[in-house]
Amino acid sequence: MTATVEVEQTVVRPVQFHQVGKAFGHGRNAVVALEQVDLDVAAGEFVCLLGASGCGKTTLLNLVAGLDKPTAGRIELHSSRPAVVFQEAALMPWLTAAGNVELPLRMAGVPKAERRAKAAELLELVRLGGLGDKRPHELSGGMRQRVALARALASTDDNTGANAGKPSLLLMDEPFSALDAITRDVLQGELLRIWRATGTAILFVTHDVREAVRLGQRVVLLSSRPGRVVRQWDVDGLSGSAEVGAVDEINAALRKVISSHAAA
Repeated sequence: MTATVEVEQTVVRPVQFHQVGKAFGHGRNAVVALEQVDLDVAAGEFVCLLGASGCGKTTLLNLVAGLDKPTAGRIELHSSRPAVVFQEAALMPWLTAAGNVELPLRMAGVPKAERRAKAAELLELVRLGGLGDKRPHELSGGMRQRVALARALASTDDNTGANAGKPSLLLMDEPFSALDAITRDVLQGELLRIWRATGTAILFVTHDVREAVRLGQRVVLLSSRPGRVVRQWDVDGLSGSAEVGAVDEINAALRKVISSHAAA
């Protein structure tokens, strides 16, 4: 019994939400996006967020990334710099693929030789080895997202100073939604490979239940606005009929959430 308690206390959680709320505006015109959110992500865990449009999924990622601040509750961040991958790759068009990957390292003061070696390593990891000299307009949409992923991994790869020994955290906001079905399927598989290779914790926003079940170890459903955590599913390692059953169950819960939003 004592050993179990000790093991639980040593679990590292890159991010924890404690009764977090977020409102935009003030008084009667305020829009409450999130309310009383309790959520955590363990080191190396892959968590997918689902919910109706406007339920606060992106707002939640912005709070973790430090792009905004909660108006209630608190967020504990115990990770190296979290990085965000958006729907659009948002690459710097005047930089090469390698230059884009190097950018966060350069901003962090990493010496040139070291950052070039790291960029080359990360481009190899996302299967773009040998394409570091290409500019974004010379790459396909899927390739640009791979560069964006490599850049995000470079941003999280900071184990110096106050970040020494902290786990990494990657925030992904529907990164594959703008891609065609075949490219999306390929990149989903690639993301799983990269996640397993790096051990980076991932908080992944999607509207696609099948994508959530395929990628995530845990699926979290938010209510309609204001977003609250209403249900969670452990989907790690599911396959075959168990995976299909989980998709059907989560789809039913999501439809119920969307229906309640439409009726409000």
